[in-house]
Amino acid sequence: CGFLTEVHPCALCADPKRDDAMLCVVEGTPEVVAIEGTGAYRGRYHTLGGVLSPLEGIGPERLRVQGLVERVDRGGVEEVVVATQPSVDGEATAHFLAGLLKARGVEVTRIASGLPIGASLEHADHMTLARALEGRRPME
Repeated sequence: CGFLTEVHPCALCADPKRDDAMLCVVEGTPEVVAIEGTGAYRGRYHTLGGVLSPLEGIGPERLRVQGLVERVDRGGVEEVVVATQPSVDGEATAHFLAGLLKARGVEVTRIASGLPIGASLEHADHMTLARALEGRRPME
């Protein structure tokens, strides 16, 4: 995930049943716990330790970006799922990572964001509605 060394990986990354071809990039441990709680993801994780924030002086060198690039460059990763928060800094981080990783030949995807169950369209902000429309999918 980025917190522990490859010699002593976390339990999730040490699990041989996980999909090595998928790598989910998150800000930190709380996001790993949230995603794991869904039971919908079986790949591996990479924690950045935060997001880019120029106003706070946080650039790529203060995050675990180099470790992410090294993991992708070693091969085996086919898709990187960027799961940063849908905030201004989270979006900036997602776009930065997409540019960096696409150049390395991996597919880069972004988790969808939109309306939670029970939400009212009339009270949703424009960004949330736009994301919900962009992330639409066929009905089964």
